[in-house]
Amino acid sequence: MDFHTLTRTWRGLNAENRFHRLVVAVLLLTNLLTLLALVRADHTVVLVPPILEGEVNIARDSASRSVKEAWAVHVAGLLGNVSAGSADFIREALEPLLAPPLRREILAVIGDQVEAIKRERVAMYFSPNALRYDQASDTFFVTGRQVSAGPGAEPVRHQRTYEVRVGFQHYRPVIRHLDVYPGGPRTTEQP
Repeated sequence: MDFHTLTRTWRGLNAENRFHRLVVAVLLLTNLLTLLALVRADHTVVLVPPILEGEVNIARDSASRSVKEAWAVHVAGLLGNVSAGSADFIREALEPLLAPPLRREILAVIGDQVEAIKRERVAMYFSPNALRYDQASDTFFVTGRQVSAGPGAEPVRHQRTYEVRVGFQHYRPVIRHLDVYPGGPRTTEQP
């Protein structure tokens, strides 16, 4: 047996083992960094729902304009089409959508209106016919015809505007501003 060849081979095997240990440690470190980046990544969800014209994006704390527009029209439709039977449902449907600073004030106003609608047995119907967007304030103005009718009374028709600012928080829509008033939109942009 050649002792010189044996020592050279033994040293070569040890050197190769040290090299492989170092490579395994580096690979383990890169896998941990990749896992950390994956856990902390902010995912963007791309949707093409049937009610929207094209592709929309929803991220953790933002969404494309068309998604916010759809939510603004939805909220205006909920608030504008109320009867004595649907008033409680609408209040419950809107509550989780409202931002915390608005929740108490708006729910108090809605509660008062719900009681008045039930007491007077009034039904309101809203038909949107215009939608404007104010880019400076990121606000949507849904304008349309409001019809209010009660038992034994003539229906009252007037123009009404729902001013809605929609944001997103943890992939969920949040109403950050809500105002309802008669007449056309009060925008900061000139028509």
